[in-house]
Amino acid sequence: MMTVSEIAKMMDISAVQAQSTLTDIDEVCALATEFGVAAVFCLPAHVPYMRKHLGSDSGVKLASVSGFPGGGETTHIKVETAKELIGLGCDEVDIVNNIAWLKAGDELAYKNDVASVVAAAAGRPVKVILECHWLTDEEIVRGARWCVEAGASWVKTGTGWAPTGATVERCALMKSAVGDRCGVKAAGGVRTLETLRQMYDVGVRRFGIGVKTARSILDEASCL
Repeated sequence: MMTVSEIAKMMDISAVQAQSTLTDIDEVCALATEFGVAAVFCLPAHVPYMRKHLGSDSGVKLASVSGFPGGGETTHIKVETAKELIGLGCDEVDIVNNIAWLKAGDELAYKNDVASVVAAAAGRPVKVILECHWLTDEEIVRGARWCVEAGASWVKTGTGWAPTGATVERCALMKSAVGDRCGVKAAGGVRTLETLRQMYDVGVRRFGIGVKTARSILDEASCL
C-alpha cells in the first residue's frame, strides 16, 4: 500500500479553472508545502503570485499551462507562452494538443507543435494534454505516440475543463501506447483515493487534482 508521502509526491495540485481565485492559490501552496507534493499549477497570469506564496525552499515544483484550455493557439504563441513561464520561474509546462490536427491526421503539424514547445522548455518537462473526452480510442493512441515521438516527457488525459477526463480505461490505453518512453498523467476525474490507486495500477505516475479534492484524498490516506 502506498504511503501518504508517496501519494503526495505524485500529485500536481492545481487552481486552473476560470473561476480559480487567489485564495484558491493560497490553499494550493499551503497544502503543497504541508504534504510535499510534486508540483503546483496556476494559470499563467498568476505564476508570480504563486511563486511568491509558495516560497523558494518548499521543494515543490512550480508549473503552469500553455495553449490552455483549447489547444488551438498558433505554435508560436504556445512557444512564447512557455518561454515566458520559464522566465517567471516555472519548472514544468503542460500544453494542450491541437485536437483538429490530431483528428485530421496531420502528423507533421502536430509533432512540430509539441516539439517546438519541448525545445523552448530547454530540458524542463513538458506534459501534453490530449483532452481525451473529445477523442476516439484510436485518436488517443495516435496522439500519445506522436507526443512521445516529438519529445514530450508526459502525456495527460485532460484539462479538467471538458465534461470528462481521466478514466482507468483511458489511462491504460495511453500507457499501452507510450510504454516506458514517457510518463502518463491523469487529470480531470481523479476524485477518490481508490480511483487514484486503480490508475496507479495501470501505469499512471502523476495526478492532476484540484486543491479541495487533493485535500480529501490525502486526508483519507492519512487515516489508513
